[in-house]
Amino acid sequence: MQNLQSLMETLSGWVWGPYMLVLIVGTGIFLTFRLLFWQFRMLPLAFKQVFGKHPDHSGDISQFASLMTALSATIGTGNIAGVATACVLGGPGAVFWMWMTALFGMATKYGEGVLAVKYRVKNEKGEMSGGPMYYIERGLKWKWLALIFALFGTLASFGIGSSVQSNTVALAVENSLGIETWMTGIIITAFSALVILGGIKSISKASSVIVPIMAVGYVAGGLIIILNNLELVVPALKMIFSYAFTGEAAVGGAIGAAIRYGVARGVFSNEAGMGSAPIAAAAAKTDHPARQGLVSMTGTFIDTIIVCSITGIVLVMGYIMAGNSFGDQTGAVLTISAFDKLLPGIGGWIVTLGIIFFAYSTILGWSYYGEKCATYLLGEKFVLPYRIIYIASVFIGCVATLDLVWLFADTFNGLMAVPNLIGLLLLSGVIAKESKDFIARRKSGELY
Repeated sequence: MQNLQSLMETLSGWVWGPYMLVLIVGTGIFLTFRLLFWQFRMLPLAFKQVFGKHPDHSGDISQFASLMTALSATIGTGNIAGVATACVLGGPGAVFWMWMTALFGMATKYGEGVLAVKYRVKNEKGEMSGGPMYYIERGLKWKWLALIFALFGTLASFGIGSSVQSNTVALAVENSLGIETWMTGIIITAFSALVILGGIKSISKASSVIVPIMAVGYVAGGLIIILNNLELVVPALKMIFSYAFTGEAAVGGAIGAAIRYGVARGVFSNEAGMGSAPIAAAAAKTDHPARQGLVSMTGTFIDTIIVCSITGIVLVMGYIMAGNSFGDQTGAVLTISAFDKLLPGIGGWIVTLGIIFFAYSTILGWSYYGEKCATYLLGEKFVLPYRIIYIASVFIGCVATLDLVWLFADTFNGLMAVPNLIGLLLLSGVIAKESKDFIARRKSGELY
């Protein structure tokens, strides 16, 4: 077992090493220039698509519901614990590099959404199926690479999607309320089963309620802290920008640490390039691939530019307040401490409740991702068995020691990105063509 753990540590370190980060961010930069900075030019229209009313089109769920489903899996513990880890290891400047990753990652998320709708298919039940496995198979004609993505996606779902999320909730509840992990396991497993067994429509309905409430509540709590400590805001922002290029307060004092950990945690949080979100995007009711691409890219903006920024700014404010020190804390514990220090009484509870709901929503969203990957591999007959196994893994996560599972989860989550990024780069011409077609048809009045 020790040898297996050592092997997985080595493999995980390689998968999430500098080459992978360069590939992920590089894809975003390439698409940004290929699409002539589309994510910046079209951002107002993108948000209009999210919150506006649209005619009914082919698909399973609304564009808003598809975004909420994607965000349910994207906004998670990485927004709380991941940002704190980045700040501790990379210094306050890591927050700046998280922002940069998100701005370029929006182009990646846009491309994923376009291809998801462009190459989606109807399954035996008349439901939409799409994502990297379909645009790799149908766009590149590389079935073998599509199967590899689906395999990694299925395996990742049992780790990063279910067991490690439920474990995070169980430990947070035990630490805060003293409730034993198995009791939390029963409750969260039951609530997960109620939603997951209903399929994508049930998941999207739950996500459309949970995600806005949890995101707005967490952001509101952070904004209250910022408004109550305005004298710390400007120093915090100055420190974020200056430390991004000096590496001060980072591990070893190197600028490379700020970049590495800022980029790594940014990618881990918003999942741009991972290939997960386009699986939900494929189910959306839309009349054009580019329209759904616009909706998809707002997810990266909301996740990192809004939610992660709140965590990062509050953490740096706490860092300044503590005499330019994070102390010996890290992860979720550090974020809880910073919120509690700057908003005594309820600050820590905001983060604790955020962890619970963020993790629960991730369980729901990833169940759909894993199901689509599993059925791509084994057929529609495997839908119910997959859901049952997935639900069981939620309970197991609450009561098990998951050091090794975390390594498996991180590794397979990272491996998903490789075939997806290959697909995005080689099909970038299709993304550009669909974008031009969308603009032309809107100008002619053919599309609204």
